[in-house]
Parts: sequence; C-alpha cells; structure tokens
Amino acid sequence: MSTSNELETWLAQEQAVLTLLNAGPGPGVATPAQIAGKNGLEVMQAMLRGDIPYAAIAKTLDFTILEVEAGRAVFQGTPGPAHLNPMGTIHGGWYATLLDSALGCAIHTLMPPGRGYTTAELGVNLVKAIGPKVQRIRAEGKVIHCGRQLATAEARLFGPDGTLYAHATTTCLVFDLKTP
Repeated sequence: MSTSNELETWLAQEQAVLTLLNAGPGPGVATPAQIAGKNGLEVMQAMLRGDIPYAAIAKTLDFTILEVEAGRAVFQGTPGPAHLNPMGTIHGGWYATLLDSALGCAIHTLMPPGRGYTTAELGVNLVKAIGPKVQRIRAEGKVIHCGRQLATAEARLFGPDGTLYAHATTTCLVFDLKTP
C-alpha cells in the first residue's frame, strides 16, 4: 500500500473514532458507577464507543485512541505547531506521552474488575525527529507480561510509511483498587 493510501486509511479510521468520541461525554474521568464491574478491556471499549469519557490529555495533545484488544492498544496523534521544541521538531515529551498512553492502555485491557496499575518505569528511545511534513503518527502498545504485581509492555511510534520515530517500554505496578 502506498504512503498516501495508508494515510487516507489512517485519517478515515481517526474520523470514525472521533465521531463516536465527540458524540459521547467528551474528555474527563469516568465515574465509579460507569466502570463498576467492568474489566479493563470493557472500560477501554466503552471509551471507544463514546459511552464514557476519554482522558483529557488526548484532547490537549491532539491524539486519540483508535483500537483496543486484549493486551494491545493503538493511538494516533497529529503533531503540530503547539508541540514543537525550540529546534522546530516535535518535543520529546509529546513522543513520550503518546507512547505512555499506548503502553498503559495496553496493560489496562488486561486488568480484571477491581484492579489497577500505575507506571513505575518508562523508557523512551527517540530514533528519528518528527518534522513538519509528518501528518500523523501511531503508537502501538503491546503487553509483554501481566502478573499479579507487575506488568510490562513495549510500544513503537511510527508513521504511515512505516518510519520508526521512537520505541518504549514500561513497567507498571498492579494493585487492588480502593472501593468507594
């Protein structure tokens, strides 16, 4: 598939998801009642359908979740002028946030009801600058291990032509959530 065809496919998928998200409650935090009894995959799927709020950071940094399945999450971002560093390329913090979202949500999909996680370690390797001609970027996170106390995942940040811009790993602490 050519790069322009791949980008068109990416844009169409993004628009379909944004239509659902915009029809829902918008950015915010899901209430305990909205997530009660749901496992992590069910919560992420409800978010994708626009049934519960999505994380506000996605709106702030212009990215969205596109796909979730057990042990995997895909985000797509639009790098823009608001994300530039002083050298005119996309700031490393934008890369890291997009990757961290894909990593964390991939782990989230494997959480049973009543279990949560938090990042203990995030390692990001930037391998290529995102310049002004790059219109969309994807971060795909995949779980490597999910146990009772620790979970690990890896992610790649790439363009529609397959160019790798960064890769990352995370270690998350897994724990019981406090009930209200």
